[in-house]
Amino acid sequence: MKRTVSALTLSAIFALSFGLDAQAAVTKADVEQYDLANGKTVYDANCASCHAAGIMGAPKTGTARKWNSRLPQGLATMIEKSVAGYEGEYRGSKTFMPAKGGNPDLTDKQVGDAVAYMVNEVL
Repeated sequence: MKRTVSALTLSAIFALSFGLDAQAAVTKADVEQYDLANGKTVYDANCASCHAAGIMGAPKTGTARKWNSRLPQGLATMIEKSVAGYEGEYRGSKTFMPAKGGNPDLTDKQVGDAVAYMVNEVL
């Protein structure tokens, strides 16, 4: 007799195997839920100064190898870190992301659009 495994069962196995916070890597469908044109505008005005050159460990826009290890954490986590700010280490180097890229006037939506834009550049 054949048995089928439900999606719910597979989800539970995945969660137990990798932790409840585990997420799939970011997909095109994820970033397309954001306003990528607005994201580019926000990026050009606020984010490019660090992300174009990789300043303070910022992953360079358009350089897949700098983003690939970050994608598995999910878009929501990357946006959360960009809104709140982040300090850490990446491959032995110190990294620093100021909250909202150092511009407190940006809305969470604008930051989310900018992150989605940058991620889209490597998908």
